[in-house]
Amino acid sequence: MQVTHIAPVPQSQDCYYATNNPYQVSGPRGFTELKYMEDTTDLFVRLDFPGVTKEKVKIILESSKKAVLVSGEAPKEHIHDSSGREYGTATGLTCDCCVVSNVQCFGGDGVLRLIISKENINYHAHTFYSSFARMPAVAAPAPPILPDADDADSDVDPTLAHLIRGYNPEVAGGHPLAHLRGHNPEGRHGTDPLDPAFTGPVTIPNPLVLEGSKSAYESKQLPDGSLFLRIDMPGVPENDFNVMVIDGVVTVTGRAPQAIYDSSGRDYEGKVAVVPRDYDLNRIEKTVKYGVIRLVIPPN
Repeated sequence: MQVTHIAPVPQSQDCYYATNNPYQVSGPRGFTELKYMEDTTDLFVRLDFPGVTKEKVKIILESSKKAVLVSGEAPKEHIHDSSGREYGTATGLTCDCCVVSNVQCFGGDGVLRLIISKENINYHAHTFYSSFARMPAVAAPAPPILPDADDADSDVDPTLAHLIRGYNPEVAGGHPLAHLRGHNPEGRHGTDPLDPAFTGPVTIPNPLVLEGSKSAYESKQLPDGSLFLRIDMPGVPENDFNVMVIDGVVTVTGRAPQAIYDSSGRDYEGKVAVVPRDYDLNRIEKTVKYGVIRLVIPPN
């Protein structure tokens, strides 16, 4: 008898707590979190890159020093993974008065955290903005290494036209993020960690994924009746994943603790498979790496 997969279902009132991940049940919603540090005017950025290690992250400071381009590679870790995944996005300044002066990078458990500093080049107002970008499919040594985007050895096209959605080199003298001006209302200090826009009846694909699966999970029925599952729970350390069998249902939980300037930690929970009531938990093969748990659940 084959093991049956249980697809995710909304937690309450036909509504997922967080449409970025069907298994998330508490904490900040969304694939990213931004926070402007009032004491230093730095920008804190949290990016969910499940499956990516810090060593597989590449950070590039664009030549105008306005945009920080981030990419990461999550290799195919298990024979039953559909593929590896490649991630990419951009964040930076929309103003003309400042430039990025430094980027600190902290990576672990499938989450990348950046602290971006800036310096004024004149005395007008300044602002940060984060946007999604199409990044090159590359991997490199651990950041922070910030080569100039017009460096001959850089993998980034200096026009940025194929990197940042909506980029128009004729706007504002080629400012890479000028088209995003006005998207950050006056007085906003970052993203809303409980943004209701990230609740709803349907989960959304991860826009940070450029190649590979954009879903927070995948399942595969194996020829011998076993069930393979890949479940993303970014931010959860290896020792904080739990797998249980209760009344014939396999349940996975995880706790992602608050780190650096996160608004809070995150909790995950989901019923993922049906097995016989007397099923031996020790038969389940578990592999946990970089905020992703993989299970192979054999039949009884």
